[in-house]
Order: sequence, then structure tokens, then C-alpha cells
Amino acid sequence: MEAQRTDTDVWEEKFFQPEIEKMARADLEALQLERLKTTVARCWEAIPFYRRAFDERGIRPSDVTRLEDLRRLPFTTKQDMREAYPFDLFAIPVDDERVQRLHASSGTTGNATVVGYTQNDIDVWGDTFARAIAQVGGDAHSVLQVSYGYGLFTGGLGAHEGGIRMHSTILPMSSGNTKRQVQMMKDFGVDILACTPSYALLIADTALEMGYHPATEFRISGAICGAEPCSEGMRREIEEKLGVTLVDIYGLSEVMGPGVSCECHYQDGLHVAEDHFIIEILDPDTLEPMPDGEYGEVVFTTLSKECSPLIRYRTRDISRILPGTCRCGRTLRRMDRVSGRTDDMLIIRGVNVFPSQFQEVLASFEEVTSYYQIILSSQGPLDHVLLKVETVPEFDFDEIRRIEDLQRRINSELKSNLQVSVEVRVVEPKSIERSEGKAKRVVDLRSN
Repeated sequence: MEAQRTDTDVWEEKFFQPEIEKMARADLEALQLERLKTTVARCWEAIPFYRRAFDERGIRPSDVTRLEDLRRLPFTTKQDMREAYPFDLFAIPVDDERVQRLHASSGTTGNATVVGYTQNDIDVWGDTFARAIAQVGGDAHSVLQVSYGYGLFTGGLGAHEGGIRMHSTILPMSSGNTKRQVQMMKDFGVDILACTPSYALLIADTALEMGYHPATEFRISGAICGAEPCSEGMRREIEEKLGVTLVDIYGLSEVMGPGVSCECHYQDGLHVAEDHFIIEILDPDTLEPMPDGEYGEVVFTTLSKECSPLIRYRTRDISRILPGTCRCGRTLRRMDRVSGRTDDMLIIRGVNVFPSQFQEVLASFEEVTSYYQIILSSQGPLDHVLLKVETVPEFDFDEIRRIEDLQRRINSELKSNLQVSVEVRVVEPKSIERSEGKAKRVVDLRSN
């Protein structure tokens, strides 16, 4: 969905690497093929996992002569990465001086997925995030507040590297201590904020509670938000409260981190960094390519990763390629915002539902905010869904009929759109626990 800006508004389109971002399609595909050949050869020579997988398919690196040959190559899954823990998918030994950094997932449901970075890998990562800074109007004169968490999670350091490459002034706040975040945002003249959407909303609400009006009193003009779903309603709420243009950024630690793709100010799809990644959209069941415009599973192949390259990594994210070109002038293909994950999909009484679908329905009700939580439990043999959603501050909780009417209307809309029965409970503002990172949207209490 396009930003609130109109065609008559003045917007200085900024590019970090225009020679790449506006490259002719034929030249870009030639670059992709050259880098794909290099990546395939690196994986074959240095990573036993890929040599075995290629052997099983009867493929040699020399067989890759066209981009279409990518479809002949094996897939890589998160389970493959877990089984390779810690360094069996590295193309460079971890004790080699070229390996500069390690990142890893939490590993709460098994071995962590570990990725390594050479200095060139870090520079590429910084370049792709710097493109996102430009896409929201930032430049070398910007003050970038990084409110993603720093550490093994790739968010904070990815944004930080982007600021370095852009030569912006960086305020490395990490997450937490929200009142201090607000005060420094104001006092330091921050113009670009990078964090999760739920934390951006908490920062906005905290600023209002402190008596500030960021939309008119702060210098901030752009927000780069990712790592979790953000409905259009939530986006507009953040934009209105902070006075910013909010762009969605996408990435995952296994592939690189935030910066794999990002929206421009038109908010009409995320421009994929196709010079560093090949994106495929495949049918999750048949693994056959989906036509542009059709939803499927996102699969990425890295083209420039030196330490931990990946071939055809199945992300489990659901999206599509948007046909046509963007008005911003970038020729890089655009993926739609992720609509859900195959492994985050909820199966409720046999119906497949994504949490983001709840968000989209709630966005149509002006009486409620973007703070909600889905609680799943069992009632005998059946699933029970409780949706808690906060009302706006001006909602009158003394009017029982109004509460019941709102709950009924939300329930009806959910049933119509999701085909599942939901118990809706509207609650007062600040009733749902806030998160200074990713919001916990789903609590599943069902017994397996």
C-alpha cells in the first residue's frame, strides 16, 4: 500500500548505490550468473554437505551455465543448518583470520543456526542496509537511532553497519529503557529510527505519555522496521504518532540479516538486493516456481557470501514477486511484504490461519489499537481462540452495550475473513504486556 504522500508532494529520491539499484535487467542478470557460478564452486570445493547434495543430483559446478540452472540445485533447510552446528556449513574455517564475526539464532528449539562473516560479508551487509537508509530519505547527515537489540540477533549490528557505510551519525541505543530512548531521540535530533514495529509503537506511545508530540516537536522523519509482521493499520498508527514514513525491511540471519530487501518511500513492495541474492517463489508443496503475483514460499541463494554461502535456502516465509516496476526508478525486483510463515501458521479446527490475518482485520476498527494477543487453548477435543485487543484511550468502558457491540462486530469480521470462531475480548489500554523487541502475539496453551 502506498504511503500517505501524494504525487504532488516533493520527495528527493535518494540512492546509496544507483549504479546497482538502477542497473539494466540484462546487466543485472549477467552479474547474478557470474556470482552464482562463483558461489556454486565455493560450496562444492569447501563444504562437504553441498558436495554430497550435488553428487546425489548428479551435478557439477560446471553444469551451471544459465540462471535457469539454479532450479537443478539442491535446497538447504534450517534443519540442515542445525545438523551442521556449529561450523560445518562454513566455506572458511572459523579460526581463519578472514572470519571476523559470528551470529546465531537462539537455538531454543534445537541447535542454533550459526553464520559467519568475513569483512567483505560485513561490508555487503552494511551496503544493503545503507540502501534502506536512503530509501527512507536518510543520508550522511542523518542521525540514526538503532533500537534493535545488539548481540547474536542480527538486527542491531546490521543497522549499525548500514549507518557506518552511509556515514550517518549512529546512536546505538539497543532496546530497553524506553523513556531514555525518547529523550535522546528528541535531544540528539534523531531523524531515522531502526527497530521492530511493535517497539516503534511503544516508543511513540511513551513519547506521548511524557508530554511530547514527536510528529511536530521531533526531527524524526523515517523509520526502518522489521523482524516481525506489521499491518497497514499498525504502520499508519506509528506514522501518525511519530510523524514518519515507515518502511518495512526484510532479512534473516541465516541469509545475512536485515537488508535482504526493503521498501522505498512508495511502500509498494520491498526491493530485493538482487546483486547479492537470487529470490525464488516456490509452491511449498511441489517446490515448483510460482508466477509473478502468486504467493509461495520464499527461497534465497546468496551470491556474495564468503564465509557461509547458502544455496536455495527455504525461508518458510510466504510472499510473492510483484510484477512491474516501481515509480522510484529502482529496477530491482520487489517482493511483497511477508504474509506469514509456514512454520508460524496456526491450525485452528482444521483451518490454516496466520497471525497477520488478525492484524489486518483489526486495522479496520477505529475503536481498537494495534496491541493484541491471541491465546489458544483446548476445550475438550476442540480448539478455543481468545483474542485480546486493546481499545483506544477515548473508548468508554462504562458503556457495556458498546463493549459488547464492538466485540460482536470484530468477531463477525474475523469469522467472515478467517472462517474460524473467535472469542473476542476488548481490554483497556495498557492491559497487554509491552515488548521492547518482538511482540509476543501468540500464546499456545494447547496440549500436543
